[in-house]
Amino acid sequence: MTAKATGRANWTRPQTLAALHIYFQLPFGQLHARQPKIKQLSEWIDRTPGSVALKLCNFASLDPLIVASGRSGMGNVSAQDRMIWKELQADWDKVALEAIAEYERLANERGVIADLDLLEAPFLEDGRTRSAIVQVRVDQARFRRSVLAGYNTTCCISHLKHEKLVVASHIIPWSEDVKNRLNPHNGLCLSALHDKAFDQGLITITPDFRVCVSEKLKAYEDDEFIRATLLEFDGRLISMPNRFAPNAAFLAHHNRRFGFAP
Repeated sequence: MTAKATGRANWTRPQTLAALHIYFQLPFGQLHARQPKIKQLSEWIDRTPGSVALKLCNFASLDPLIVASGRSGMGNVSAQDRMIWKELQADWDKVALEAIAEYERLANERGVIADLDLLEAPFLEDGRTRSAIVQVRVDQARFRRSVLAGYNTTCCISHLKHEKLVVASHIIPWSEDVKNRLNPHNGLCLSALHDKAFDQGLITITPDFRVCVSEKLKAYEDDEFIRATLLEFDGRLISMPNRFAPNAAFLAHHNRRFGFAP
């Protein structure tokens, strides 16, 4: 009798990692058996959609931000779930890449391109001759999706909500920390304007999650647009995501990098 039929067979590590990859990509409100990606994965690993959805909810119950908000998973987290989650916190990209590899293996076995929906057509055309470039694009798109899912596609400073106008901004740049390129704790959802200001060190977010505007930018206080869109938010708390809170140590690094730290 198959695992799908009984619903009782233990999850293997590869199956759990493939589910973890799906967890990164989906907003909390989509962790249910009707979600297409959950249904697809359930077919690939011969389990019910409900079983996969419950596994994703178990991951949610390990996220302190979700638990603190009063939401919770199913409460039947396995020792393997906890071990993988612990490994994830120790080296995010290593585990995330292992999860991606397991998910891609399942997709490839069925002639499916994993996470095809993340890519726009030009990137796929490039992939015929420049696969390495496309792989970076895919990983960046995966990071974007996980960050935007946590922030409900809403800028954490201005509250702008529009998928085409917000950016998944790395706190520590992609080029500087190869272990946290895919880590949503290393991300902020920002409007394109606030992303640029953050990247240039004109604003930062303090480890206690407050916006801090640089003295260089404050010199433009007579500019009505800058005053309304940037200076207005100085000292305000950002809106926190519903999961994967920004890492305070990463924020402190950004503060120091641009001379905000005392």
